[in-house]
Amino acid sequence: MASMFNTQTSLADLALAVPAASRVFRQYRLDFCCGGKRSIADACKERGLDANAVVAEIESHTEKSLDVDWRTAPLSKLVNHILVNFHEAHRRELVDLISLARKVERVHADKVTVPLGLALHLSNMSDALELHMQKEEQILFPNILSGRGVQMQGPTTQMEREHDEHALKLQQLRALTNDFAPPNEACTSWRALLLRCEQLEADIMAHVHLENHVLFPRALRGDQ
Repeated sequence: MASMFNTQTSLADLALAVPAASRVFRQYRLDFCCGGKRSIADACKERGLDANAVVAEIESHTEKSLDVDWRTAPLSKLVNHILVNFHEAHRRELVDLISLARKVERVHADKVTVPLGLALHLSNMSDALELHMQKEEQILFPNILSGRGVQMQGPTTQMEREHDEHALKLQQLRALTNDFAPPNEACTSWRALLLRCEQLEADIMAHVHLENHVLFPRALRGDQ
């Protein structure tokens, strides 16, 4: 892999080629979805990280390839993957997370470390995601699947803008949860809430990454 990737490789390209890369990027808070077009060198410089060390850490993982290479798989298969593994999954998970966050905020209202406002923020995230996903399901995806992807420059640009807004909401999610780190007094429900919020972040980042760097570019090229 050393001959294929270096610090000038983009975050998105490496995340697409190596399964372990996205986990390493999340560990170091490197945005590989909305900021995925940047080189590893530029992204690491911004965060004061050693780009060569980050690449070496990714190379140290034993995983070699993705189960499905979405860069070449049929777009119908990719769209279905997004619908099932992200759209449907986000809807199910956010309902539970909002309920759990309300419970934690209510039961632990007397603790200064309680993530006050988390339930409201998750509800706002859910509303924004729902509107976004409906636009994709009702307008963008049907046009892509019918072979009109090359005409979708305007809608895809709008979706990317909304992805940037989702990224800001994820930053706020981290702030509300202290980077998903539970305080000593956190009960099991509280700790589960933070773990699931962290997984939600991972899922949304993977969702945005696939659309920004695979689905949209391929659709605009006229791939099927």
